[in-house]
Amino acid sequence: MKVSDAMTRDVQMTSPEKTIREAAAVMAAGDFGSLPVGDRDRLVGMITDRDIVVRGVALGKPPETRVRELMSHTLQYCHADDLLDDVARKFAARQLRRLPVVDEEMRLVGILSLADVALCGTTSSVGQAIKEISQPDVAPSAGTSPSRS
Repeated sequence: MKVSDAMTRDVQMTSPEKTIREAAAVMAAGDFGSLPVGDRDRLVGMITDRDIVVRGVALGKPPETRVRELMSHTLQYCHADDLLDDVARKFAARQLRRLPVVDEEMRLVGILSLADVALCGTTSSVGQAIKEISQPDVAPSAGTSPSRS
């Protein structure tokens, strides 16, 4: 089965110039914990509720802080034609819970969550992914936070 068979296609995106207050409001309204960040029509990062709390609130950043200051710039993503079992291994290896799905030009076409994989993937690949994602992180160095998307 391919990513395109399981991904969510109706995905909201935010701009790096929006505030973290605006990003948090979108997350709250949609009941999700992350937002892809796009500049024009290209994916440039991700911001999570955890980024806002750990990189923002905990460091005393005001709600008017721009998304670009707190978002993860290191992109992890997959493609619609990738196999679900391969992506489940990527979830496990990188301790991820969701991945943006992009086309060849880095345009966002969907998002794939671990729950999507669980609903459509093989039991063994999902079980292994959950086991590896649940392993504790190595302690981050001062001033950084682990990036889980």
